[in-house]
Amino acid sequence: MAGQGVRIGLSAVIMAIRDGRACVLTTSADDGPAALPFGPFDPVHDRTFERALRDFVTAQTGFRLGFVEQLYTFGDAGRDSPRATPGPTGAREVSIGYLALTSEAADPPGSDARWTPVLDFFPWEDRRGGPPAAQEAIDAALAAWAGSDPVRRSRAGSLFAGGEARWAEGRVLERYELLYEAGVVAEAARDADRPPPTTAPGRAMASDHRRILATGLGRLRSKLRYRPVLFDLMPDAFTLSQLQAAAEAVAGVALHKQNFRRGVERTGLVAATGAASTGTGGRPAALFRATGLTPADGQAPGLPLPTLR
Repeated sequence: MAGQGVRIGLSAVIMAIRDGRACVLTTSADDGPAALPFGPFDPVHDRTFERALRDFVTAQTGFRLGFVEQLYTFGDAGRDSPRATPGPTGAREVSIGYLALTSEAADPPGSDARWTPVLDFFPWEDRRGGPPAAQEAIDAALAAWAGSDPVRRSRAGSLFAGGEARWAEGRVLERYELLYEAGVVAEAARDADRPPPTTAPGRAMASDHRRILATGLGRLRSKLRYRPVLFDLMPDAFTLSQLQAAAEAVAGVALHKQNFRRGVERTGLVAATGAASTGTGGRPAALFRATGLTPADGQAPGLPLPTLR
């Protein structure tokens, strides 16, 4: 009977720094668009969600996951929620998203897997050089959607730093959801079975995967300030310039160099190795390592993000 049953899938947002850019591991969906690694959960054979996630990611991409954490459960009716295994007609499909970080950004052995810059999917999230080129078209589309509605206008202004509002880098999902609601992104047109807008910003993704990716990026950006998660993306030894560049690539904002360095040194999260890098193109730069600091309360601090104003 239609409407019975629930099919559960698992989606992985696997992020790394590659060539100075924040990248996510993607595959190709059957219908062409980029997709996150995704697989079904079999309640009969799979002992845990995480074990199933690790197994299918390795099978799809050849990549073995290290640290992972659960993000959220996705499966709103009316959206093209991630597809699972064939099942009863009308069964609701839901997906449990996970975030994984790695410092190993080599080409994955899986023939279909590749590292894709995260900002290819969210060009409006890159504020390192000021408002991006896509912002003008986004502002026009949101103004047309909001019309004279003060609530809509306030929401758009707050999320996209209009007027006196400040840019909040962690609100990635809220911005994507607003663009979806306003019909600006291609997935909104796809789910409504209408032609996509001619100026849809960013690369579309299969199913509901861009929504899941937005959740993962927002989670990572928010955690930068209160957990030392950035070191999960760094090699064993790095310069402070490389650490700052990685923070900027993830956060999508430009940071004040001197204030960032002073803040990092105050945290006690890094220590000099005594060696220097000769591949910086200038004078050798001191190499540092993460200290693995674990304070008495068990809560290691995050890194400062002193943005340029």
